[in-house]
Amino acid sequence: MTVDFLNLKAVNKRFEKEFQAAYQSFIASGYYIMGKELEAFEKAYADFCQTKHAIGVGSGLDALRLILEAYKSIGKLKNGDGVMVPANTFIATILAIEQANLKPVLVEVEDKRYNFSLSHIEKHIDASVKAILPVHLYGQLSPMTEIMKIAEKNNLIVIEDAAQAHGAKNKEGVRAGALGHAAAFSFYPSKNLGALGDAGAITTNDDILAKEIRSLRNYGSTERYVHDKIGFNSRLDEIQAAFLRIKLSSLDADNRRRQQIALRYIQEVNNPKIQMPSYNGLDEHVFHLFVVQVANREKFMTYLENNGVGCLIHYPIPPHKQKALLHLDTNTLPITERIHKQVVSLPMSPVLQDSEVDYVIQVLQNY
Repeated sequence: MTVDFLNLKAVNKRFEKEFQAAYQSFIASGYYIMGKELEAFEKAYADFCQTKHAIGVGSGLDALRLILEAYKSIGKLKNGDGVMVPANTFIATILAIEQANLKPVLVEVEDKRYNFSLSHIEKHIDASVKAILPVHLYGQLSPMTEIMKIAEKNNLIVIEDAAQAHGAKNKEGVRAGALGHAAAFSFYPSKNLGALGDAGAITTNDDILAKEIRSLRNYGSTERYVHDKIGFNSRLDEIQAAFLRIKLSSLDADNRRRQQIALRYIQEVNNPKIQMPSYNGLDEHVFHLFVVQVANREKFMTYLENNGVGCLIHYPIPPHKQKALLHLDTNTLPITERIHKQVVSLPMSPVLQDSEVDYVIQVLQNY
């Protein structure tokens, strides 16, 4: 048997008829940018995330950048301010901080949950730090209750990087996107809620911030050909908005399927050579990725490949070791560096069949 790491064709095949109808409607409308489809998706996604505002933009990176730029524009951040960010993340999180002329402050992470280590956050707080940017990595919520308490105590802005956590909920039922002051989402095709191209969104309950972001995403304009700010061109396409609204109705069910698969992996694989992720069985983790750690990654991945099980590495090089970011001031980050040497992502998708899950478990058991 062969089990793909991710079969996007199968994921999207389920919505083919609705996609075709939406496309025909889109073509017939004659309105292709910032029209009714975008407005409808923004309302639907704000309702889903339990926030007042959802603002569609071009990508997850743009979402982060626009939040930071908007906070600068309304006077809550300024060039050079420090933004605490987990050292273990995709490079886009840190690129957004750099591009906004802010200073990334890299914080060590926990070994099993891969997110912020709260004890390390406290160590980095000083007068230069003005914001915290927790990442819900692999689909697992950062410890937001504790982070918000730290932020309130120190008057810090909290911006969620929720690019991998669509639909995740804390113990009180509050979703990713409504846990901080603002949040950035990516709808890259492989995400739990994926477009058929690049796409992103921002959620917030802050009316002033939302108004500023809506202007900045559209050339700094609040009315046509009137430009008050140096803005950007980052608008969620009408057709992608239409596709995303179709898929949104299935997101909770898809996440439950991911959680079922994850629990089977965790409960049925008993192999001391493979370190499983930490999961409490609740909705705090929606398993965008199912990530294990192994001591000899090359050997493990060769074994999986030889047995027809797809896998990938998320991510092979930590951001502070990337050529583009070697200028960053970093302390030793031993946990982050070890994670990047040992992590392997296994097949995880709402369209995985039980027989495929059975086979992956068998292969893992026999390693």
